Amino acid sequence: MIELVEVSKTYKGGVQALRRTDLTIEAGQVTVLLGPSGAGKSTLLRCINLLVQPTTGTVRAAGLPALDSRRALRRHRRRTGMVFQHHHLVPRYTALRNVLLGRVGYHSFWHGLLPAGRADERIALEALDQVGLLDNALTRVDNLSGGMQQRVGIARALAQQPQLILADEPVASLDPATAGRVMALLRRVCHDNGITLVASLHQVDLALEHADRIVGLAHGEIVHDSPASDVTDDAIRLIYEGVTEEPNGESDGDAVTSTVTGHLAAGVR
Repeated sequence: MIELVEVSKTYKGGVQALRRTDLTIEAGQVTVLLGPSGAGKSTLLRCINLLVQPTTGTVRAAGLPALDSRRALRRHRRRTGMVFQHHHLVPRYTALRNVLLGRVGYHSFWHGLLPAGRADERIALEALDQVGLLDNALTRVDNLSGGMQQRVGIARALAQQPQLILADEPVASLDPATAGRVMALLRRVCHDNGITLVASLHQVDLALEHADRIVGLAHGEIVHDSPASDVTDDAIRLIYEGVTEEPNGESDGDAVTSTVTGHLAAGVR
């Protein structure tokens, strides 16, 4: 379990990306953060593993003391995998070598200068197998498609043997069909390995299809939090436009896209 207590973040220049936020992430849950650009989704994700240091508040991780000690922070980050929008792979490395980078947190600096041991290679190969890329283990990643590169990124996170994976817009750079397959894969491997997943997305349909829980952000604040099956048209309006339905049944803003409305009407999930 991860708990954020009154966490906020103000960047230089006075930009408040995240207002005082309380959020608990339950173990084994797939949580998707929804919201427009600039809503604070990426900042919230990065506050969870303290890649961004909160201006105020506390982040707590189950089984660990306060994360203000270097040792506790290292343990927290070691058991937290990251999947990025732009993959963050080394293009000239093979898929296997990129995935082995997920093992770095388990070794000292000097050990990291040595060739990978058999145990680490076995873990990396098993991770590639889980994402369907075992046959491409020795292929340079710059020779792989975008979807395959993102699967390498997922395998690298799995190689950490994490308890939590944070995915920051993991399918934003992919075409719709590939995005759907990658999200389905990400959910499956997390479920199969008992990993908690927190992902930020722009695609409402994918969020409703794959999430257990939807957390909506706007202007650095949580404005919606419910099971994905309970998300309504009004909730999407609130997240993306800051409006809700008036008592007379008419909303004070009807700019929600037909795509979003269509998916909600179709009852995705």
